[in-house]
Amino acid sequence: MNCKELTEFLMAYLEGELDPEVRRCFESHLSKCSACLAFVETYRASIKLSREACTCTVGKPALPKAPEDLIQAILRATSRKGKAADSSCE
Repeated sequence: MNCKELTEFLMAYLEGELDPEVRRCFESHLSKCSACLAFVETYRASIKLSREACTCTVGKPALPKAPEDLIQAILRATSRKGKAADSSCE
């Protein structure tokens, strides 16, 4: 199995739906390819975060608000990137 093939089987792997032989090849590739292992771990984390973000929050404590200085720093950085991109298109 190569890296491209691994991505084609990713959801079936994570859902436990792979044929045992394909699963063995998938896991063998993961044991040798640190990039694919990192990809799978990141994908798992993304799924987990997405599920948590979409769960009902009634009765749960609200998430803390981001500090205002952080929000402003992000807005300034985003604004600068937009201006730099606009000036390079002239």
